[in-house]
Amino acid sequence: MRNGKILLGKRIGADGAGSWGLPGGKLDTGERIEACARREVLEETGLELAELVPCGFSDDVFAETGRHWVTVYLATHCPEGDVQNLEPEFCECWQWFALDNLPRPLFLPLSNFLNQPVNVRALTSLYM
Repeated sequence: MRNGKILLGKRIGADGAGSWGLPGGKLDTGERIEACARREVLEETGLELAELVPCGFSDDVFAETGRHWVTVYLATHCPEGDVQNLEPEFCECWQWFALDNLPRPLFLPLSNFLNQPVNVRALTSLYM
């Protein structure tokens, strides 16, 4: 989060193409969740993250592909740095959005996560 906004990217790819989602990705074998979050955000956006705070998860099945994703969400504050689109083959663009003015459609896991009121409260209490 930065200035009360979250960073979302417009996805390109099989699961969720055309929808808006957070930076992130798959864990490498033996990698800690926090290390994965830092690595993925840096690889995708060029941003370095502050302290990470676990704030929930989503458990999602993509009907079109039959894939099952379990996503762990970590909140953080990113006070500085310019966002870069370092993986344009996976993301059309990155933009900052206020939680009360999110673009549509949202990536299924993010949509399901945000529909759990406890998760939104956790995010807003940490960085707003």
